[in-house]
Amino acid sequence: MAISEFEVKRCERELEKFLVAKRPPAHIRNELDFGYRIENQSVELIEIRPNWRDPEKKMEQPFAKATYVKKEKLWKIYWQRQDLKWHSYQPAPSVQYFEEFLAIVSEDANACFFG
Repeated sequence: MAISEFEVKRCERELEKFLVAKRPPAHIRNELDFGYRIENQSVELIEIRPNWRDPEKKMEQPFAKATYVKKEKLWKIYWQRQDLKWHSYQPAPSVQYFEEFLAIVSEDANACFFG
């Protein structure tokens, strides 16, 4: 089940604040940028780069994901390893508030999200 429209708007507001703080300077955003996508009950943070074969095309690579579990009223946190599979973020596998997820990604204490 997808998260509510109200929750989507709240997430978008927080994601925009996150991006203001984390995006690279404007003059290099054509080479590296960050974005997000919201699908069903999940929010993915993505890295956007030119395709190495065709620089006119952009590649989107997700690097962090939060999935809302309505029954438990919490957000589960995932990171994408080299195997391109989502793995639970063990230092903090879940949080109660979406803002906590963004704070964990921003801090990146274990270099799982930004390397």
